[in-house]
Amino acid sequence: MNSGFLSGNDRQIVRILIQEAWSSIELDGNRKPGIAYDVHTLNSTCLGVNEFGYDQWESTRSEIGELLYELKYHADARKVREIVKLPGRIKGIETMDYLIPIPSTIQHRRVQPVVEITRALGEERGVEVLEDVLFKRSGGVELKNVTVEGQREALLRDRLYLENFKVLEGKNVLLIDDLYRSGATLRIATELLYRQANVKDVFVLTMTKTGRKR
Repeated sequence: MNSGFLSGNDRQIVRILIQEAWSSIELDGNRKPGIAYDVHTLNSTCLGVNEFGYDQWESTRSEIGELLYELKYHADARKVREIVKLPGRIKGIETMDYLIPIPSTIQHRRVQPVVEITRALGEERGVEVLEDVLFKRSGGVELKNVTVEGQREALLRDRLYLENFKVLEGKNVLLIDDLYRSGATLRIATELLYRQANVKDVFVLTMTKTGRKR
């Protein structure tokens, strides 16, 4: 990543965010640097289309990808601590003013993976977590089924919103998500934080990144 646009302090944050994180992946976007800890899947094989018209895949996941799968789809909250330990070599998280979880589209889940991961990460690094700032309106088309990027971003602009954001003015915030696909959610969230909350800078950490946009 070209860091020529960054101030000296920003470059220091970038350096400490990625130092020793041998498996991390840098993410582009409309914010300061972001990284994904690892890929989500190592390889995938398409098995065909199911009766509902959706592609079915057989995937071999990375270590953290498998932990996320167990947490997200089997509600195994015991995996949270294991997940948080893996990016332990990523330094600089403790320099953030606040951690903010990306809100889930499926709000009725008994275990909300991103919230649980962000709570655990905040506790481990000594950074306050704000769960009452960034929200996503429920209802309508499920976003993961919208594959046209322009349509997806339009839906996200309508659904994402901020509340209780005055505390963020002039602060460095780290957005946390479980999986980076197209980056649309992170882009819209970043726009809101800069435009409405007047934050100093937005950084991003996702646990995994996938090459497929679903």
